[in-house]
Amino acid sequence: MTRGLAGPAELAERALAGAGPAGRIAIVQEGHSAEVRFANNTVTTNGVRRERTVTVVSFEAKRGGVSAGVAAGSGALPLEELVALSVSSAADSEPAEDAAPLAGPEGSDDDFDEPAEETDLYRLQPVLGELNDLFARAEGSGEVMAGFACHAVTTTYLASSSGLRRRFSRPGGRVELVGRSSDGSRSAWAGAATNDFSDVELSSLEEKVRRGLGWATRKLELPAGRYETLLPPDAVADLVLMIDSFASGREAEEGRNVFSAPAGRTRVGEKLCDLPFDLYGDPADSRFPTEPFVVAEASTADSSVFDNGIATERVDLIRAGVLDRLRYHRAGAASSKAGGRFTPPVDALALEVPGATDGIEEMIGRTERGLLLTCLWYIRPVDPATLLLTGLTRDGVYLVEQGEVVGAVNNFRFNESPLDMLARSVEAGRSERALSREWGEWMSRTAMPPLRVRDFNMSSVSPAT
Repeated sequence: MTRGLAGPAELAERALAGAGPAGRIAIVQEGHSAEVRFANNTVTTNGVRRERTVTVVSFEAKRGGVSAGVAAGSGALPLEELVALSVSSAADSEPAEDAAPLAGPEGSDDDFDEPAEETDLYRLQPVLGELNDLFARAEGSGEVMAGFACHAVTTTYLASSSGLRRRFSRPGGRVELVGRSSDGSRSAWAGAATNDFSDVELSSLEEKVRRGLGWATRKLELPAGRYETLLPPDAVADLVLMIDSFASGREAEEGRNVFSAPAGRTRVGEKLCDLPFDLYGDPADSRFPTEPFVVAEASTADSSVFDNGIATERVDLIRAGVLDRLRYHRAGAASSKAGGRFTPPVDALALEVPGATDGIEEMIGRTERGLLLTCLWYIRPVDPATLLLTGLTRDGVYLVEQGEVVGAVNNFRFNESPLDMLARSVEAGRSERALSREWGEWMSRTAMPPLRVRDFNMSSVSPAT
């Protein structure tokens, strides 16, 4: 328990006191994290941090439906003010389009009253214990190492005036390592996502970084154009996460995203790619524990505060290369003219081709000529209608010829749709835990395969180094 504050379960119960007939929901999220940061071959900061956020959702019955009011805050909160704000907001709001009955008490968790899980710096020992040797090797070879490691546990308490009590502790961590030559002309990156750091070895990340720095001792210049391109799992995550972000069924029916079809229909049932990709989220996936129930702190086009606490299950967005589902809250599915099904978000994402076994090394060995990326960054949507994205390559673009990496090339700006990328993928390897460098801070629960993509669009040469 945070010193001087009520426990999260107690706080949730207090928020429900005096709830009106239409009901109220309280969500308390207690986060505890430990991190270390280093730069210029030395540790710069380390410490442990605790955070708490509270969200109160009040409902009010009105002529024509039920309205919802949301108030949220963090820190040592004046709970009464949050409750009053949510009640006032519900009173001032029109009936909600996403209104639906609140979940009942079925499925409540017996450990709801247990304290939040914690972590500490000892959890980072697989990284901390290797840092001094890492720095010594870097200084001996005229290189500079920088990066960070973080482990966090977020415990969510969700309580409803309908009697539902849900609790879940989600662990997660990541480590990133960047190596640079002393003159700054060469750089390389490696990263890993983890649940508890038991599967992390800093030496393996160092090996990847040193290999990239070694490849970069030979510099080559290439023009913009379309290239056969190998993307490792981390770079695939950088792009594929955007498919999940744009998978709104309502927006598709309204003609506002890449999954739209004429006359208010969607592309569900359409074959998107020749390779039998499965793109899914599964709260039961042991690789990355995820809340097995809906946690919605606000309503959006496809997520609803009325759905809070409802159990989630595996959701296949793409199955065997075919668009299988789009995301709908319960009310949206009920009113869907395209036959949408209730599909809540799952806070994890995996892409795989069943039976694929090769890794990026084997794929490099079969490449006659192509580019090998490390990761992508500064990714921004350009056109939702095609899911066209733009962004930059970073910390290592390499030329592969006759099965070997022959040198590093200049950086590029790319223009690509991740859906088109899947459609032009001619080879996929085995799916493995991946860390998106662009989005990993808020979404590190991914598993992706390496991909070989035909005609990846490097639209212009980038001056970035």
